[in-house]
Parts: sequence; C-alpha cells; structure tokens
Amino acid sequence: MIPILDWSQFETNRPVFLAELSQAVRGSGFFLLRNHTVSPALRARVFDFVDAFFSLPARDKRALSILKTPHFRGWAAEGDESLDDNSALVDRKESFNIGFDLPPDDPRVQRGEPFRGVNVWPPIRGFRETMLEYFETALALGVDIHRAFAADLGLEPEHFTPAFKDPLAALRLLHYPPATGAQNEIGAGAHTDYGAITLLMTDGEPGLQVKPRGGGWTEVPHLPDAYVVNIGDCLMRWTNDIYVSTPHRVLPPKRQRRSVAFFVEANPDTIVSALPGTGTPKYPPVRAADYLRSRLDATYAPKEAI
Repeated sequence: MIPILDWSQFETNRPVFLAELSQAVRGSGFFLLRNHTVSPALRARVFDFVDAFFSLPARDKRALSILKTPHFRGWAAEGDESLDDNSALVDRKESFNIGFDLPPDDPRVQRGEPFRGVNVWPPIRGFRETMLEYFETALALGVDIHRAFAADLGLEPEHFTPAFKDPLAALRLLHYPPATGAQNEIGAGAHTDYGAITLLMTDGEPGLQVKPRGGGWTEVPHLPDAYVVNIGDCLMRWTNDIYVSTPHRVLPPKRQRRSVAFFVEANPDTIVSALPGTGTPKYPPVRAADYLRSRLDATYAPKEAI
C-alpha cells in the first residue's frame, strides 16, 4: 500500500526509481524514502529540541502563540487548529511552526507581505541554529525530489527549481499527548496537505493513517531513518491531477507521539497552473501565496463544538 523507495537509486538506477516513483505518486500519493541526504545525527538533534520545547511551561509557549502573528509562526496550542473541514472536532495536538527565516529589516517584512514575517524563537540554547540547519537541509532534499518529478513528467531537470527560491516552506514540530479514551477524540483530523510535498519524520509511535481513493484507512508503517513523503494539493493542482494528494489523519496515540513535518511550498509569487504536457487545465492559475492563504484561514477558523 505504501511503497518504499531508495533515493540513492535516482543516481544509480534511475529507470527503476522513476518507475516506482511514478506508481507511488499516481497511486497512494504516499511513499517511504530511505537512503536520503539528511543525516541521522541532524534528525536526532531536531527530536531532542522537539522534546525540549514541548516540555516548556505553558506560559512560556503561550508567549510565542501563533495567534499573535498573521504569518503563521510560533506555537499552536491544543485546540487552536482543526484540519478536518467536515467535522467540528478540533485536533488534540500542539505544534510549533517555523517559516522561511528573514531579519526584521528585510524589505518584505517591512512591507508586511503575507507569509514574510519574522520567526519567533523559544529561549532554548541551540534551538534556532538547529532548526534553521534542518530547514535548509530538508528544503534541499525537497528540491532534489522535484528534479525526480520533472524527470517523471518529461520536463527539464530544473523546471521546478526556481519556484523554490525564498519559498513558503514551513517546518512544523508536533506533539500528540496520549489518548484519554474520550469519545470522538482525534489527534489530527482527516485532511490533505496544502503544498507541493511533505517530508515527515516520526518517532515510531503509531497513529498516522492514509485513505487512498476507493480504499479504507490504512496505517502508515514506520521505517527507521526513512521519510514519509506525500503529495500535497498544490502539486496535485500543478500536475493537473496526475499526481494524487491523499487524505490522512493521526489517531490519538497510546503514548505521546512526536513528529516533524517539513512542508515544501513554492515561492509566494509562483503561478501554479497546469504543467506542459498534462492536458487541458482543470483549474485556473493561482498565486502560490493566495492558494496557501485560503487553506490556512480555513484551518485556524473557529468552529462550533458538536
């Protein structure tokens, strides 16, 4: 159901890799990627800081609330988000969001451009440096994966690369507390991701499920040191629905669950329209920033309780 791809084969055995990739992105829209370029040491450091941040007192995290900024940076408390548009349930998780890092005097920040605010940082030594290192490393892997997509779609190798300069990409740290057993409890409601692709690393605690078209909910297996990679709505739109963005959810875990999601998003001014060779466009062109804004506003809009 969820194929395992070996990234090293993109260089050593490209025809086999592209055949497996093609089937994955047109089928479940999910795959596990092993032998990638992000070191185990960096991944481990990130998880250490995930634990350090979520162990802070609530008052310290509240000072960094995502609700205090229009740029979706900072801490989202349990109940701040609701990913399932068709349910009144709110997600039982907390998160910390980091965007493309800019200094306060950057002209884009000064002009108040959407998604061009400054990041907020907890008072944890080494946190900022580690997260920015991981942001750049994960982004580089995401851009490389788009080179594989370009090969699969018959495009020039660097077709996507300019779209990811100064991107809307976001790094999200996630913590799910243990299940309470309450009725209708959910860790993260059923949803599709908004961007191009998501690179997810988890701690191995079960809970992530995917629902391929025409199928039921299926557990996503854990493969140590591998990424869970999935297609997002923006890339599905970009490929004119050739690639598939698939609903997924997180069930409340038996023990606490931590994960780190890197959302590979295009530059704000990128015009997302049907790629060459993908047929008659099914959607009108849209700026990447406008599309993302429409999706995030719905996520953070308050909902009535059931």
